[in-house]
Amino acid sequence: MTATPPTAAAPPAPSFTRRAGLWAAIAVLLAVSFMPPLPGLPHAGQVMLGILAFAVILWMTEALDYAVSAVVIGALMIVLLALSPAPGQEAAGTVMGTRAALPYALSGFSNSAVVLVAAACFIASAMTATQLDRRIALQVLAHVPARAKHVAMGAILVGFLLSFIVPSATARVACLMPIMLGFLTAFGADRRSKFAALVVITAAQTASVWNVGIKTAAAQNMVAVGFIEKQFGQTITWGEWFVAGAPFSAVLTVLLYFIMTRMLRPEMDYIAGGREAIRQQLDALGPTTPKQWKLLAITVVLLGFWATEGVLHDVDTTSSTIVAIALMLVPRIGVMDWKESQKGFPWGTVLLFAVGIAMGSALLKTEAAPWLARLIVEHLGLANATAFAIFMLLSLFLIVIHLGFASATGLASTMIPIIISVLQAVQTPGINPIGMTMLLQFVVSFGFILPVNSPQGMLAYGTDTFDIKDYIRTGLVLTAAATALLVVFALTYWPWMGYMTLPAAG
Repeated sequence: MTATPPTAAAPPAPSFTRRAGLWAAIAVLLAVSFMPPLPGLPHAGQVMLGILAFAVILWMTEALDYAVSAVVIGALMIVLLALSPAPGQEAAGTVMGTRAALPYALSGFSNSAVVLVAAACFIASAMTATQLDRRIALQVLAHVPARAKHVAMGAILVGFLLSFIVPSATARVACLMPIMLGFLTAFGADRRSKFAALVVITAAQTASVWNVGIKTAAAQNMVAVGFIEKQFGQTITWGEWFVAGAPFSAVLTVLLYFIMTRMLRPEMDYIAGGREAIRQQLDALGPTTPKQWKLLAITVVLLGFWATEGVLHDVDTTSSTIVAIALMLVPRIGVMDWKESQKGFPWGTVLLFAVGIAMGSALLKTEAAPWLARLIVEHLGLANATAFAIFMLLSLFLIVIHLGFASATGLASTMIPIIISVLQAVQTPGINPIGMTMLLQFVVSFGFILPVNSPQGMLAYGTDTFDIKDYIRTGLVLTAAATALLVVFALTYWPWMGYMTLPAAG
């Protein structure tokens, strides 16, 4: 028994809101870019602050499609920076010109993190084309006892396992939603029941929780890694990220289970015919195909390379992923051809990612991010604050501002460069800016409260299985639990591991 896949789009914002957002973004862009010079900030940096404000308003109001906004932001960077003097050359009075401005707008496309995101999209396409992700999900659910709370536990387990091999939260949830809907339909459960809300919301939130613990689980993680590589000349391996984030995600997963099963108590306990419904869906897939076996083998080997980077070999995550994609596309060895790989390929996501990286890099190069960071440090009294106080204050800021963003990639693109500059501006002895940037990137994935805060939340909302108030109230409790967990980890595990402060020399 199959179900109609849910739609990925959120309910469209009123046209007035979109129009107002666009005009507000343009007005702020012009006001900031052409206001009298700000003390201590190059004109190019002032222009980039205007473009940053423009991007934030666009992304918060969804005034333009994300891919379209990326093109517009790139064009604005070229035009407005071309009319500005190069940083440090204001006295000469000569403007940069388009030839010098173009690298600012295109710098993101040469970042290895962008290549990794594009490669991850190919892996997600391969999973969809071969239906391996669907088979894995059904196999796991087929062994879950037919009790309501166990089904929720099964949804969590599937989400956890798919996080390792499907590097896209949207793709993972898009795979799970039709399975869950077919499951509900097969044994006659009400689509608007507490049980339906329980399994659907739990599946979506699990994806967000494990975006924290697994570096390759979400595109926004690559934003932070890209900026870290650009600014510090160092990277964070898959294994290092996992050691830092997986314990947090594991504990939060347990809390998620108890929060969801207590706040959305299902109407029934035992589900008659539950296992049979899953078995019917599994039987409809037929036996495991050679392509599925090949994709599974390639993915497991790739996961092995990711996990052992810097331990058994020095092959970076991006390089090993590109080789894996090549194997997936090669005739006879591979699992799909080029046309199959392009079905539903999210080129808009890759474009947004690249332009977001370029904008962040330009904020750093034009001294806009350091200038803004100095203001933040001075006005919030962070100059000599403890690493814990800095981390918690910035974490709370990210949690609140995420309420206005429908894209964690957009949030990371705008905030991570500023966070890096703040961490470099403080005078706290021994602070670890690389480790702290990684930990604050974890918080960027906390889009738990509103369905529109993440694509996976919008996919869940598109199933029409719950009232939005159920998502909000469980999301608020989950956010409170995650924040409390941040406090615990920031006082214990993360300092012990040296992620917040560096060990004293000698």
